[in-house]
Amino acid sequence: MAASTSWELDREHEDFRASVRSFVDRHVRPVVDEAEAAGRPPAALMKEMGNAGLLSLAMGEEDGGHGDALAITLLSEELTRASGGIAVTALVSGYMAGPHIARFGTRAQKARYLPGLVAGESLAAIAVTEPGAGSDVARITTRASRTAGGFRLDGTKMFITNAGIADVLVVAARTGAEGHRGITTFLVDAENPGISFGAPLRKMGWHASDTREVVLSGCEVPLDAVLGELDRGFHQIMAAFELERLTLAGMGIGHAAECLALAVEHARDREAFGTPLTGLQTMRHRLSALEVELEATRLVTYRAAARHDAGHPEAARSVAMAKYHSALASNRIVDECVQVLGGSGFLEETPVARHYRDARVLRIGGGTDEIQLEILSKGLER
Repeated sequence: MAASTSWELDREHEDFRASVRSFVDRHVRPVVDEAEAAGRPPAALMKEMGNAGLLSLAMGEEDGGHGDALAITLLSEELTRASGGIAVTALVSGYMAGPHIARFGTRAQKARYLPGLVAGESLAAIAVTEPGAGSDVARITTRASRTAGGFRLDGTKMFITNAGIADVLVVAARTGAEGHRGITTFLVDAENPGISFGAPLRKMGWHASDTREVVLSGCEVPLDAVLGELDRGFHQIMAAFELERLTLAGMGIGHAAECLALAVEHARDREAFGTPLTGLQTMRHRLSALEVELEATRLVTYRAAARHDAGHPEAARSVAMAKYHSALASNRIVDECVQVLGGSGFLEETPVARHYRDARVLRIGGGTDEIQLEILSKGLER
């Protein structure tokens, strides 16, 4: 797909959005309650996504890829309209962990892992965050020590999405001096006897997503488990952050768009003081203001994705701006929609309540609000 840099999506991306929305309506929405109760999406759904070509957009053409960052952002938006937890399961595997293998993996590593990930027959996780190191990746303490046959990994990772259902994990560990220069990424199979997983973490939101602690204790991996260059893992992680942040910005749009549509429907159907809520000027104005904020979020995010695809010199700043704005805007819009629905918006059985819970983490994952502002503030120094 060729990304459009105008304010309007081109026909190719519009058609892609329509096809994903149709897929979501047919395959994702019917299993949301099941996934929320099980703490993970049905395995069959991941395979259906693979069959539909929705897990390969970030891969190179030689690995079966056929998309771009703008398409991935649209995919993120549409999946999230149904469920943030289901969306993040697929997005972490296909667009946060998988791209590390596609971009930095050897031919043998790609041949071993990518076909299953693209088909939805296997899942990936990325294990960077630790109890004492979140957005500050350079502070990780998990250690990779040389052995006769490769490396031994020791350390603890926390808040790892897909940890309990992944087949392979991209693990960041320290191989050199303190700071960002001594980090390496490794491919670790989930069946490795040196890796263990805690119980599913009880989260405020993303109930349809598996999130756990990961413990590496004497985890032996061979030399060919090194992913990319030795001691260059920090730079590889930073290079992959742009796409991760775009997917999260897309998720914010999805939460907001779905809730606004539900709020408008409710306002049209619900009567108060002898008239539909839309007959009240204050309600019409409130909903119109939310529509403006949602449209502005789309434009900022789509432009960032198009700039990323085009290799624009301001792409990193645009992505940081999109991630920051979308996370805040989605939380504001969803909160306002809860207010529009009143008491029914506060009930767990309503989708708006689920979106309210799920949207909050977007201001934390993929780099907090403060990290995005720090990226943007560096432009003030020029």
